[in-house]
Amino acid sequence: MAYNFNKIIDRGESNSVKYDLRSAIFGKPDVIPMWVADMDFETPEFIRNAVIARANHPVYGYTFKPESYYQAIIQWLQQRHGWAVHPDWISFSPGVVPALNLAVLAVTQPNDKVIVQTPVYYPFTSAVKHHQRELLINQLIFSENKYTIDYDLLEQQAREASLLILCNPHNPVGRAWRREELEKVADICIRNKVIVLSDEIHNDLLLPGYTHQVFADLSSEAAQITITAHAPSKTFNLAGLSTSSVIISDDTLRKKFRHTLEGMHIELGNLFGITASIAAFTEGDAWLDALVTYLSENIRYATGIINAQLPWVNVVQTEATYMMWIDFSASGLSDEELKQHFIHKAGLGLSPGYEFGPGGQGFMRINVACPRSNLEKAFDQLVASFA
Repeated sequence: MAYNFNKIIDRGESNSVKYDLRSAIFGKPDVIPMWVADMDFETPEFIRNAVIARANHPVYGYTFKPESYYQAIIQWLQQRHGWAVHPDWISFSPGVVPALNLAVLAVTQPNDKVIVQTPVYYPFTSAVKHHQRELLINQLIFSENKYTIDYDLLEQQAREASLLILCNPHNPVGRAWRREELEKVADICIRNKVIVLSDEIHNDLLLPGYTHQVFADLSSEAAQITITAHAPSKTFNLAGLSTSSVIISDDTLRKKFRHTLEGMHIELGNLFGITASIAAFTEGDAWLDALVTYLSENIRYATGIINAQLPWVNVVQTEATYMMWIDFSASGLSDEELKQHFIHKAGLGLSPGYEFGPGGQGFMRINVACPRSNLEKAFDQLVASFA
């Protein structure tokens, strides 16, 4: 079946963070928004139809998650990632970011040390700081246009830390961590009794030639120390439905997480999020394959434009996610000057690299999950701004 990712969707006046908050965020209402990590493609029709069918029932009362909800998640993870999950391992969370905060509260104490690998999605660091835990920065190594993990520093930090928050695949640098890389991380954490909170929300968005390795599926020992956050929100553009899963095979860790979750009375879930998740995970294979093909072509196009017309700009190769991580440090502009340049000269609303912590200076994160015509316009403006 053909899917039309070239279709332009008017997202204005829909209470869209990405579009309707442009004036508040950028001081300019007409920038092309390529910052918030949701897609400008319409949510698949089979999901919309399922939600509409449920919405047609006239009562939206308290609801529970049926067996079909758990089976849809289990089937998806097995067929897409080869991970065998038991339904008892699955807990609800109203989003992956809430899951990060819940897990920090559940398995650490105030003043415990938590490791975060920057540059990284900024809620990782806020989940540590906002709960009076001590942040340990394990900055990724950037060499020869590729990011790797600083294992020597991680070894030192693991001796005093309680938790590592892992971004797998990594946002914003776009790495799909290899099995051998994650095995080194697991070895360090197992030996030092460090729990691993693995954010795998981008696990379905792997570009051709790359695969996703579930951290908890590395070994039985790794599974015993791992909390996995997973959701359909990035894959199927469902962020507004606030529905995700936290998967924990270890009984002790799972009991701690559920105690915290249930203490906040947020475990029941979202009626339409549950419905959408079932549809996504049972009917979404062909749509996702088409989406990944389209995203890879967008990234190829954007990379080609930069390489041909702005050869001094360094594009980091994207292996996963629909974000591009681009180094503009050779422009000579400061981080604030770079941000203002893109807003006022390029007319683009992007995510400045410094927001992602140490190692992000001089970079910009660009969301390319949009119709090709929008992408072409945006990159034409980007190139012209540096003419």
